[in-house]
Amino acid sequence: MKATLTLHREFSIGETDKRIYGSFIEHLGRAVYKGIHEPGHPEADELGFRKDVIKLVKDLDVPIVRYPGGNFVSGYNWEDGVGPVEARPVRLDLAWGTKESNKVGINEFARWAKKAGTDVMMAVNLGTRGPDSARNIVEYCNFPGGSYWSDLRRSHGVAEPYGYKLWCLGNEMDGPWQICHRTAGEYGRVAAEAAKVMKWTDPSIELVACGSSNARMPTFGSWEAEMLDHVYDLVDYVSLHIYFGNHEGDTPNFLARSLEMDTFIKTVAGICDLVKARKNSRKTVNLSFDEWNVWYHSNTADQKIEKWTEAPSLLEDIYNMEDALVAGTMLITLLKNADRVKVACLAQLVNVIAPIMTVPGGPSWRQTIYYPYMDASLYGRGTVLRCPVKCDFYDSKEYGDVPYLETVALHNEEKKEITIFAVNRNLRENLELEALIAGFGEVRLLEHRVLCNADLHAVNSATEEKVKPALQSGGKIEGNSGSKKLEIALPPASWNVIRLGGISN
Repeated sequence: MKATLTLHREFSIGETDKRIYGSFIEHLGRAVYKGIHEPGHPEADELGFRKDVIKLVKDLDVPIVRYPGGNFVSGYNWEDGVGPVEARPVRLDLAWGTKESNKVGINEFARWAKKAGTDVMMAVNLGTRGPDSARNIVEYCNFPGGSYWSDLRRSHGVAEPYGYKLWCLGNEMDGPWQICHRTAGEYGRVAAEAAKVMKWTDPSIELVACGSSNARMPTFGSWEAEMLDHVYDLVDYVSLHIYFGNHEGDTPNFLARSLEMDTFIKTVAGICDLVKARKNSRKTVNLSFDEWNVWYHSNTADQKIEKWTEAPSLLEDIYNMEDALVAGTMLITLLKNADRVKVACLAQLVNVIAPIMTVPGGPSWRQTIYYPYMDASLYGRGTVLRCPVKCDFYDSKEYGDVPYLETVALHNEEKKEITIFAVNRNLRENLELEALIAGFGEVRLLEHRVLCNADLHAVNSATEEKVKPALQSGGKIEGNSGSKKLEIALPPASWNVIRLGGISN
């Protein structure tokens, strides 16, 4: 089977915002406690944070982490997590049916983020609380001093403000499962008032309004239009969330689900532009895809968890090879929409539907989805190229004709490199890829790294890594400096990273 791809220096979609490779830590399950924070662990530092986990996060080069939720934030009193740890209250978390000790709060998480080399994307509670709490947390985090909340922060040992740039106006407020779920009009009004006082407190911040929780919500589309009518002039991004699963065991259909993600993005961008036109505005509201992943393996196990325990093993999907392929196609989809998607968060980062897992008292380890995420974060920076593709299609249950090749390419001018990310959806055959490259002068093949396993249900564990990348030889580049042709084979059911260097133009 063959496919052709055309790359030209002048044909671009847009520049990547590094925040597209963000992630998410929620006070949920073992994400915080027994995840990033485990005092007494052999790898714990002086604050109780696991250094082995920090190392794995730093290897991913995660630019920003959304915190503290998620469904959790809609019932969270942020003041519970500041001040002396021994004086903090234990609360019932109604979102997940657990107990929250509040031993880790704003300041502890800020210290962890600094150690992990990442920034923080804060979320405010617009469920049980509202604009007053929202403005106060901005003051606590971002105001230098000389006011009640900023001086309280200073009294907690944090002299300099955090200066957090990005803030979420609640979470999934269209969802009936959300604490204090609201209609689009109700949410639009409270979000607008919160946005006003938050930006009055710190005019430099950027705000994310809640879009639909997923593209299959009954209010999808109408929610965005009505909500944006209230907040368009006050916010910078609209959020999108999506999770995919393979409950039916239909792998070809599962591998096609990124097409739904692409439609979701384009539809929400179109609604934003419709509201822009209706308001005769010059401002463009972009997108924050701040929850995305595969999530379904743990659904049955989660129903058996005893309520009101502290840090139970919730949402602990163990990912296999086909999940890594889906994660790869989702990353490619985000990049193909880099002109509108400026922020994205793989949900989540540690233990909870996560690329990184930990054993209490034991090791940490990489799930299969760790590798596409790492590859994209490390090599997916620069200009996304608009690259026409010709390849065969297959028929899927839900999405009709699906291309066997899912791919995107980027030009990193600073490093003089081109990176091609590609997923071969064909489960049985190699895909012989021919890439026509023009406008870059001399180009040479640096490496071709492949993630694949003949067993699509192969998983990694704390003791064995069955799914990991390997270098593949056999690719070649021919042609003159004006036009080059890359020929390379993509194995069946594989994630591929093809790096080209030595660009002379």
